[in-house]
Amino acid sequence: MQATAYTYDANTRTGSVLLDDGTPLSFDAAAFDAGGLRLLRPGQRVRIEVENAEDSSRITLVTLQTM
Repeated sequence: MQATAYTYDANTRTGSVLLDDGTPLSFDAAAFDAGGLRLLRPGQRVRIEVENAEDSSRITLVTLQTM
């Protein structure tokens, strides 16, 4: 799934993305580390993998979207 980076905190390696429909989703350091990134800037297009739980969704991977 694709999204746009919205926030990123380099100290905690956490942040959030906006899905194409405008829905915000947060990610934790484990999801950021799984993608192998070192930095993320707001506005960058990213690819995410999401695990759906009963009442919520959790991002498990964040990486850059490449063409």
